[in-house]
Amino acid sequence: MIPTVSFIGHQGSGKTTLLTRLIPFLLDRGYRVGTVKHAPHEENIDRLGTDSFRHREAGAEQTLVVSRSGRALFWEPFPKEAIEETIERLFQGFDVVLVEGFKHGPFPKVEVFRRLTELRAEPLAGEIDVVAVVTDEHVALPDGVRILSPQRPEEVADFLEGNLL
Repeated sequence: MIPTVSFIGHQGSGKTTLLTRLIPFLLDRGYRVGTVKHAPHEENIDRLGTDSFRHREAGAEQTLVVSRSGRALFWEPFPKEAIEETIERLFQGFDVVLVEGFKHGPFPKVEVFRRLTELRAEPLAGEIDVVAVVTDEHVALPDGVRILSPQRPEEVADFLEGNLL
């Protein structure tokens, strides 16, 4: 199983910023890093009217879009395939996969929390199992949950390396 960690938190909490600052530290340590972005509110990530959208509407099971800037593979979900199975299939050879989202998913979770952007005054830790909370706030956490600084992504890398990788 490829080590996979979910970074959870409300929109605007700093998940993407943290990941973009964390990834270079993991790369510098020799890890091959993949990422997954959960987009639960997107009805369709391929846009209506594009050629790739039309290919899929016509019945293509998979459509690979290739451009100078990259590649994107679109496919209909395999019946009953869990996200961890998809990650195992698509990220073979990777050392770690960092997931943005999947709050209720099967992976260890690191919560990114900022009181100003949250719909709630306290972190989800305690309601949802999390291994750490990345925050600058003073918050009460269950025993065993580490507090990490969003200003120190190398500290987050150390925590992942020592506990989850």
